[in-house]
Amino acid sequence: MELKPISERFVLHWGEMGSRWGVNRTVAQIHALLYVAGRPIDAEEIAQTLRIARSNVSNSMKELLSWKLVRLVHLRGDRRDYFETSTDIWELFRLIVEGRRQREIDPTIEVLKTCLNHPDLAQEEATTQKRLQETLDFIEILTAWADEMLRLKPETLMKTLGVGAKISRTLRGNPND
Repeated sequence: MELKPISERFVLHWGEMGSRWGVNRTVAQIHALLYVAGRPIDAEEIAQTLRIARSNVSNSMKELLSWKLVRLVHLRGDRRDYFETSTDIWELFRLIVEGRRQREIDPTIEVLKTCLNHPDLAQEEATTQKRLQETLDFIEILTAWADEMLRLKPETLMKTLGVGAKISRTLRGNPND
């Protein structure tokens, strides 16, 4: 597959953004390629299109599969493995948020709870205890809010975000921004 200039620019940029978000650049580029292509692609075609090693594609696919951002599919009459991703941006957003929560937020909540329930907590400074509790409270409230937002239908979520933006502008004193 030969990427057209705009698609190539998007794929390369998504790779750059992925590396800023803590995701391997190639992993992000492969995901972007599958997203813009909107069709199943086999590993060899991915490697040729992105000019990367086939082994790099295989390793990247393992990560994308673990995030549930790609699916393995088979085409009738073809023995090769093909990969596809959702073209629904809301579904992708939900998968990314859920994946990050499982890998980053949930372990942090567990550590904070363990620290706050540890018998040695009393030996810590009162300010340390307070900061740990405030951090746990904040993360729990934020994740509860995110869970509620992710339960909404995309149309409802967009309206909710729009209303939230208007409220924020009003509270800042700029209702027409």
